[in-house]
Amino acid sequence: MPDVGAQFPNTSIDTSMETTIRGSVMVLLQFDVSESIRLDRLRDLLPMRSPSSAAQPPDKLPAAAHVSYQRPPVVEPLEAFILDSGEQLHGEIKYYDYCVVSVNCELAFTGNWDKLINLASRWVWDVDFAGKADAIVRSRLEHFKTALIKPYKKWLSEDYLIFHAVEIAHTAQISGAPSVAELIRLHGLRIAQVVRGDTGQLAESETNDVLQSRISYYANDLAVIGWNAAFLYDTKAGAQTAIQLLEYSNSQLLEFRHYDQFLTEELDRVYKLLDGGTGMFARWRLARTATHLHTVLLDVAELTEHADNAIKFLSDMFAARLYRLAALKVGVPDYKELVTRKVATAEDLYRFMVDQFNQSRAFFLELTVVIILAVELVFLFCGKPF
Repeated sequence: MPDVGAQFPNTSIDTSMETTIRGSVMVLLQFDVSESIRLDRLRDLLPMRSPSSAAQPPDKLPAAAHVSYQRPPVVEPLEAFILDSGEQLHGEIKYYDYCVVSVNCELAFTGNWDKLINLASRWVWDVDFAGKADAIVRSRLEHFKTALIKPYKKWLSEDYLIFHAVEIAHTAQISGAPSVAELIRLHGLRIAQVVRGDTGQLAESETNDVLQSRISYYANDLAVIGWNAAFLYDTKAGAQTAIQLLEYSNSQLLEFRHYDQFLTEELDRVYKLLDGGTGMFARWRLARTATHLHTVLLDVAELTEHADNAIKFLSDMFAARLYRLAALKVGVPDYKELVTRKVATAEDLYRFMVDQFNQSRAFFLELTVVIILAVELVFLFCGKPF
């Protein structure tokens, strides 16, 4: 890998001028709460009529549609989310039909790079957002029990931070808003620190790795995406597509984590059964286990397809590329591959158990025929009709 100097010439932390950043910090907190959610029933149970769908992002290109949900989530306003530090966040709760509940909180930000880096480090490593949001979600779902289909006792969760700079103003050297090239040249190391949530100066190789995961459409918009945080430089309207796709990517990761854990438990149960032996009588028990495993595979296939197809890209290849980058960085392909492998293993086990059962049944039928023939022969030789 080339060093950061070769990849991003003159990238350095410039301390010769003051920089003021205006924007916000968003926290995405997502929970896997049930097999699915009946959105129609949920809308009826909401105490107040709230928007039935997430706001579709405004077009960044004239007459171009970006992203569309097949079944838009139900959105409910969220009361103030207050941290131990006293910081007050405002946001909303989104209920997706594929069983994910997303708590999105936002804090307005104005300050310099040092302030943003310190906030990033504290929020990435020290603040238990998931623990605080868990209590809020459980409280809300108490009112919506009838809308949940097969609720889970244990929830998986994912959290993600988005640092959104709407304006980056300098007191010297640059007049007007900086371009992406200027932003990378002057503040690439700072952006990498924000994405990593680290106050220490990163090595050139690490900075280079962070900045490689960037994407832009115009000369003055930027998205740098990491595994647990992202930095966006764009207008409020322009950043909505990136925020929506980051939210969707993390919800996919959450779903595939659930399927991975679920299949692991099912396979362990089958392995324990097979360890007990596959004798003639034990094989008869395999039929019920094989049927259950086949049902599990069908359920996983249906739910996986549902989560995969929940969002559509309409005539916008940039949004599709942005989604692929976001999914890659948060780890969706890795977990999807794990699930695919375990599905293949489960299918092999299903065929093995069915074969074992069929062999036992065939043996039993053959044995029955032999016994009947033997009894007939005995009666024949004894001169007595059967």
